[in-house]
Amino acid sequence: MLLEVKDLEVHHGKARALKGVSLTVNEGEVVALIGANGAGKTSLLRTVSGLNRLTSGEIWFAGRRIDKTPGHERVKMGIAHIPAGRRIFAELTVKQNLELGSYTRRDKREVAKDFENMYKVFPILKQKQGHVAGTLSGGEQQMLATSRGLVSKPRLVLMDEPSLGLSPVLVQEVGRIIQAVGQGRLSILLVEQNALLALRLASRAYVLELGEIVLEGNSMELVNDERVKKAYLGL
Repeated sequence: MLLEVKDLEVHHGKARALKGVSLTVNEGEVVALIGANGAGKTSLLRTVSGLNRLTSGEIWFAGRRIDKTPGHERVKMGIAHIPAGRRIFAELTVKQNLELGSYTRRDKREVAKDFENMYKVFPILKQKQGHVAGTLSGGEQQMLATSRGLVSKPRLVLMDEPSLGLSPVLVQEVGRIIQAVGQGRLSILLVEQNALLALRLASRAYVLELGEIVLEGNSMELVNDERVKKAYLGL
């Protein structure tokens, strides 16, 4: 087991965002987290990466308890957070964005190799490596945000709403991105507004409602669950 979250409670002011949430992610596994807006999905990812403070509970990563570990140390340990909204450094070039993603690393030759690997997965980024990132299309910016996270050499990728605001064609491209990442045997905890896409990409999934896990299981089983069909799949 790579990530284990135990009885996680998180508050935003007086409001309780997460209520006793527990979940796991194994090595090389894609796990989806689905739920309505405001369910607490982003709060969970931000807490795992160290951006939010927890009220109670435990977070374990690779056999080590990390809930009191600063966020920048979690990056060094191998946790990459790719936030919602394609948050790139719009005024910097594509290459400069990637360089910022690798700031914790000192193995320059390996970093250069990883840049080339990203360019192989997403050839358009190599073509536009000198372009200002803000001029990229929405899909290209998502590729860049993903690549920037991956060049930190993570073991676990926290991916938040990668298809948000994209056209149906670009949503398919996002699915290809996640599949390409998963083939590298990385672990992914995926938060995605497109529940059907998330369930198709993941092997397991959790359903979060009002800060609580209400369903969990094999993704294909959840696709056929009547409650999931009605609430999240529009079926």
